[in-house]
Amino acid sequence: MLRVLTYNVRRCLGADGRLAPERIAAVIAACRPDVVALQELDVGRARSGGIDQAEVIAGHLGMRSHFHPAMRVREELYGDAILTSLPSRLVRANGLPGRDGCEPRGALWVAVTAGDAEVQVVTTHFGLGRHERRAQAEALLGPAFLGDPACRDPVVLLGDFNALPGSHVHRRLAARLPDAHGKRVWMRPTFPARLPLLRIDHVFVSRGVAVRQVSPLGGRLARVASDHLPLVADLDLAPALGPRISVPREEPA
Repeated sequence: MLRVLTYNVRRCLGADGRLAPERIAAVIAACRPDVVALQELDVGRARSGGIDQAEVIAGHLGMRSHFHPAMRVREELYGDAILTSLPSRLVRANGLPGRDGCEPRGALWVAVTAGDAEVQVVTTHFGLGRHERRAQAEALLGPAFLGDPACRDPVVLLGDFNALPGSHVHRRLAARLPDAHGKRVWMRPTFPARLPLLRIDHVFVSRGVAVRQVSPLGGRLARVASDHLPLVADLDLAPALGPRISVPREEPA
């Protein structure tokens, strides 16, 4: 089994106004994931004390980080990361199409060795505009990422897509990699963390991967650490049977 987690950490700024990478690490550590995808990380930015948030969180977890800066302002970086303690290698990290005046976006592809399998893990953080997201989804489906022949099964795509289930972008991505939630119409949302109303964070998996369970990680700490809840999925990379999906109850506060 491989446990993956995606989490928009909002530069580790909690609902209480405190910058606390160690708190983000504690939320993640509570469910012991094998692979962690993080969005909205600061590296070397004055507003967050100049630290490398990806490295700090990885250090707390005993993991190695692969970071991609979607945005650069001189020496200050902002972007996404994949963390894991498993053997891993960076395959590709590129920007995605955007619009003038909008926050730059990117995607990160890391190959992770889990047992006998090499898993292609891709994470991203799409934009806020509908047309922007559509262009970013097409780029992600293209030859640089999911359309690359090297991006072969098993594949896991996860991140903050700023897109609801059933939206154009969600349908386009799910046609290539089914949503780990399956065909369930209602699943617990991930945003905003204190009173979740929207499911905009997603995990997509290739058809040879069986989903044991998928659920937001609740609890008091997760509700204050960021403005998103982490989304966790347990995956079978070489299942003997067809996919099976269950949704555990939210952890008590």
